[in-house]
Amino acid sequence: MNLPGGLLSETWYWLAWLVWLPLLGLALRRADWAWLQAGSHFNVWLGMIVALVLIWSMKAGIKPGLDLHLTGIMLFTLVFDAPLAFIGLNLVLLGITLNGTLEFSAFALNAVVMLGVGIALSQCLRHAVDRLLPHHFFIFVFLKGFFASALVVMGVGLAFSLIYGLHEIYAWSYLWEEYLPYYLLLGFSEAWISGMVLTLMLVYRPEWVATFDDSVYSSGK
Repeated sequence: MNLPGGLLSETWYWLAWLVWLPLLGLALRRADWAWLQAGSHFNVWLGMIVALVLIWSMKAGIKPGLDLHLTGIMLFTLVFDAPLAFIGLNLVLLGITLNGTLEFSAFALNAVVMLGVGIALSQCLRHAVDRLLPHHFFIFVFLKGFFASALVVMGVGLAFSLIYGLHEIYAWSYLWEEYLPYYLLLGFSEAWISGMVLTLMLVYRPEWVATFDDSVYSSGK
């Protein structure tokens, strides 16, 4: 899931920086810094970044770029909303770059593909649930926390597979048979871990979850 340097032509790595810089600037401008500084939100944000650095450093794979690890993207987006999630997850990428897990030359491309696609999909799923279904605590937990987390990690896996297939780095048959099926298992793990963490937060510290409004999702229900 971490695309290494040198796997694609150098042009793609440079183009990724041109896409990444505006995305980062937009996230910095739209981030709710006042909310982050209130209470213990900043400590939770830093704690999740450190935890994900450790998780992303523990990966399984047999060929370059075909590794697997939990992402926490949907959970991070729900807890801190998209702008702070993008900034925080970029710091996670920076952490695994500094510890040698990822090459710096591939930083922007991984940020665009994994974080950009993952957070965009997270936002689409989150807003789709809000539009189509009642605002209820259990819908928030099970559809956003569990089900959407699995879909996001599988969507990120599909994005990487499309890159590998379209650039003929790996055969489509190999990706279909030896790589993509593992995302079903990874999605199940991502769903349970993200869902349980989100449930604990909502039960004991709902104020930590920026996208959750207790008066909307729980009051009188």
